[in-house]
Amino acid sequence: MNENKPQLKKENYPINDVLKSYLEKYKRLTRSTIFYDDLLRFQGAISVFDKEEKDTLWVRVYYNEFEKEEIDNSLKKIYALLHSDGDIKNSQFLNVDYIDFCTFGNSQPFRIKIRNILNDNYTHFYIKKADASRVFGLELEHILSPNRINFLVFGDTLIEEHILGIPGDIFLENNLKECNEHEKAQIAKEFVKFNERCMIGLLGDMRSYNFVIVPIYDFDQIVFKIRAIDFDQQCYEGNFRLYKPHLFKENFPFNRLVKDKLNKTAIEQYQSEERSILVKRMIDSGVRLKHLLKAMKSTRLAPQSHIEQLREEIYQYTHDLEFKKAEAMGQIVQVALNFMKRNFKYEENDF
Repeated sequence: MNENKPQLKKENYPINDVLKSYLEKYKRLTRSTIFYDDLLRFQGAISVFDKEEKDTLWVRVYYNEFEKEEIDNSLKKIYALLHSDGDIKNSQFLNVDYIDFCTFGNSQPFRIKIRNILNDNYTHFYIKKADASRVFGLELEHILSPNRINFLVFGDTLIEEHILGIPGDIFLENNLKECNEHEKAQIAKEFVKFNERCMIGLLGDMRSYNFVIVPIYDFDQIVFKIRAIDFDQQCYEGNFRLYKPHLFKENFPFNRLVKDKLNKTAIEQYQSEERSILVKRMIDSGVRLKHLLKAMKSTRLAPQSHIEQLREEIYQYTHDLEFKKAEAMGQIVQVALNFMKRNFKYEENDF
């Protein structure tokens, strides 16, 4: 049995009143005329293939003519809510090019392509079933990582902006061979930092197809960043190894880069850098993070057996007795973040 393989079907955990209050306070709640379940009423679908004629596991759906106009108008309003605070005065220049449905994974999202017919620019956004795990994952990413994420919640529907980048598995297959040695070393550095963020924030199942590589052009070089794009396994797994991306076989090529390009001292340096900047982000967002942790502690995010296993394994890793007292996944995250602060001499402001 593969100990790195997470449970195939994760239970959906509802958004409770405490989390809903948090989302309202920080402008994450919205109103819409369409729910995730409304999009499930498609009449048919065709498979979507990539440029090399490989099945992408997405299908392009279509609706009957009586519903299509209403759905398109609702999706344009959602786009306006996500990107212009609901201003729909230019919606006549928007077109819904297609709606795709993903048949793979837990979230089974819809992917919407919106195009501006005046200049042919387009963007995507996703509509998913709202789940407390995903919401907490998005919020922790927004607060603790170098990235910002735009998303909205309406009832049991989650609306997420598209995160730009090259999926990690595609990057390994098509792009890594084009990188020079300096770029490979830079990717190795970023993978060490990404691994550290996932482990500390308890973001699980970060296989190569669940994160993207973002190339950024800077003068005479390309700098690569790594971003998570899937938050289904936030604070869910009991096996601590599943929060360490470098242990997944799908990520072995990235891990090999780390071993080839970085020595032990460099790895420890980058881990320390990431922990230090993470603590600074925690302090900068102290009030918001405190409110988020309160909501996390009030929400059931995993089976009790997962909580018991994880707190024991992290205790063995850190030897911090506070982990043994944790009764919920939210408490484990809180103890982990306070552990980080104490290690960087910020114990007076524990959350």
